[in-house]
Amino acid sequence: MRVMGTTLAMTAWTSAARAQSAAPPAGTAPPFVLQSDNGDNIIHFGTVVQFDGRFFPGGTPQNGVDTFLVRRLRGQVEGQVARYFPFLLNVDFAGGVVNVRDAWFETRFSEALHVRIGKFRAPFSYDRLTRVANLLFVERGLTTTVAADREIGVQVLGDLLGGRLGYEGALTNGVIDGGAADIDGNSGKDLTGRLAVRPWATHTGHPLRGLGVAFAANTGTQPGPLPSFQLPGRQIYFTYVADAVGEGHRARWSPQGFYYHGPFGGYAEYVHSEGDVRRADVRDAVTHESWQAAGSWVLTGEPAIEQRNVRPRTNFDPPSHHFGALQVAARYQALAVSPNAVSLRFASPTASRHVNVLTLGLNWYLNPFVKWNLNYEHSVFAAPVVGSRPNEHAILLRAHFGF
Repeated sequence: MRVMGTTLAMTAWTSAARAQSAAPPAGTAPPFVLQSDNGDNIIHFGTVVQFDGRFFPGGTPQNGVDTFLVRRLRGQVEGQVARYFPFLLNVDFAGGVVNVRDAWFETRFSEALHVRIGKFRAPFSYDRLTRVANLLFVERGLTTTVAADREIGVQVLGDLLGGRLGYEGALTNGVIDGGAADIDGNSGKDLTGRLAVRPWATHTGHPLRGLGVAFAANTGTQPGPLPSFQLPGRQIYFTYVADAVGEGHRARWSPQGFYYHGPFGGYAEYVHSEGDVRRADVRDAVTHESWQAAGSWVLTGEPAIEQRNVRPRTNFDPPSHHFGALQVAARYQALAVSPNAVSLRFASPTASRHVNVLTLGLNWYLNPFVKWNLNYEHSVFAAPVVGSRPNEHAILLRAHFGF
C-alpha cells in the first residue's frame, strides 16, 4: 500500500531497516511502519501501556496501599531520516503528568560511530539499559536506584569487531542516584563510559555466543539534593534528612555480566556510588552499594534473548489450543548505605541502611506485544540504629501491551 510516496509496512521491518535504525521497543518487528521506497526514511509509531496491581500481605504500617494503577502510558515515535539520522521520542502520560522520557537523534557515521544528542538513558547500568517493554520483572532492580536514569547531553557509541566490542561514552548534565532531570541545577557535568565485550558474538551456534561482560564508570561534581531509596513495590524505605545535601565530587562504577543460551537467560551487576554529603558544618563521603543476580528459564522452550521479550513459537489462539510462552524467573538483590550516613545524622536513626530482596516471577507471553508478569517480593531490612522495620511481602501483577 502506498501513501504519498511511502510504503505502509504492517508486518515486516526489513533487515536493512533494522540494521539502520533504533531497535524496536518490543524486540520484534513492529506492526505499523511508514517507510520510503528507498528505505532511507522510516517511522514507527508505538505505545507502551502497563497496568499494575500491587498488594502487600501482612498489613504493617510501612506497607503500601493495595491498589491498581496505570504504571506507564507512553507514546513513542522512532525511526530514521535520510538514512543516517535515527531518532526516538518517548513521552509518558501516566498519572496525568506529561513526562518526556527520551528525546534524541543520532548522526550515524558507521556501525562503529554514532553521535547521539538529547535526552537518553545513561550508558551505565545493564538493567537500566533494558527498555521497559522488555523487563524480566515488574520493576527494575535496586542497582538502578544508585545509578543515573535519564541524562541530557551528548553521547558517542558504536560496535567494533563485528559486535564483539561495544562502547558508549557521554558528557551530560549529571543527576543524583536513580534520578532524571530536564533542567540543570548547577554548572557541574558528568562523564560516563561503558565497555561491553561479547567474545563469541560472531560464532553462530557456539554455546558461549550469548556470554558477555561489561564495565561502566561515571564521575562528576554535583552539589544539590540527595536520593531516596525505594523497594520494588515502590515503597520508600531510606531517605536523608531535609537539610543534608550532596557536595563535591561523586563517582560510580559497575562491573556487569550476562549469559543467554537456549531457554536460559541471566545477568548480574554491582554498582558502587560514592559522594560527599554535608549537613551544617559536618561533611563526609557516603557510599551506596547495590548488587543483583537474576536468572530465567522459558518453560515452553523458546530462546531467551538478551534484553528482549521471549517470542512465542505460536501466538495466543485458544481455538487452536495455542497459549503463548511461559517463563519463570528469580532475582536476589541488596542495597546498603554506609554507616556514617546515620552516625553523622545525615539520615534518621530509624532509617534501614541495608535491605535484601528476593523476587520470584512468572511471565506469560501471549504474543510479541502482550504479556503478563506476576512477581512475589520478600524484603528483609537491617541496620537501623533505633527500632526496626518488619519484613515486607509484596505481590506485583502487570498486564503489558506495547509495540
